[in-house]
Amino acid sequence: MTIITTTEQLEALYGVPGEASTVKETDQITPEYRALMDASPFVALATAGPEGLDCSPRGDAGQAVRVVDERTLMMPDRRGNNRCDSLRNIVRDPRVALLFLIPGSGTTLRVYGTAQLSVDPELLTSFAVKGQAPRSVIVITIQSIYFQCARAIVRSELWNPERHVDPATLPTPGDILASMSQARVGGRAYDEEWPERAAKTMW
Repeated sequence: MTIITTTEQLEALYGVPGEASTVKETDQITPEYRALMDASPFVALATAGPEGLDCSPRGDAGQAVRVVDERTLMMPDRRGNNRCDSLRNIVRDPRVALLFLIPGSGTTLRVYGTAQLSVDPELLTSFAVKGQAPRSVIVITIQSIYFQCARAIVRSELWNPERHVDPATLPTPGDILASMSQARVGGRAYDEEWPERAAKTMW
């Protein structure tokens, strides 16, 4: 196996990026980038910590993030599995990266910056849904932002319903839990109870 070990080898293989790949990058939200953010209900949040890297899916009704100003985003930490992997990382290492997806669009948006966690009562209340406020809000200061071309989405046919996978052909969460725990947790009962449990803990 031949391994690339230097940036010089990498540049010799790929060349240098063209103007269209570099001119799109900025340190603040432009009107066009704001439109993409407003249309995105889903974002992948990447963080780093002493134990390593984490990438967490984040989704919300309407927009995944709230745009505060040209350099600031806010993201409520909605209810989940309480592992807090991303939040633990942010407390110890503020660097974050976000990848926004827009249903039906090939264009994605990449954001890099730093984050901190706010538990300000008024801020938490402003994100409440059905009377349920998040326990914290991730406040992100943007350092770099740019759009990603559509090739990955086009190649994967991500939004093509004819390519959607039948969930019945995949292992269920209950199946995975039962296998990993020697049937101590999970199983069919877990899957059957999940829709009602999730509906009660969505926010």
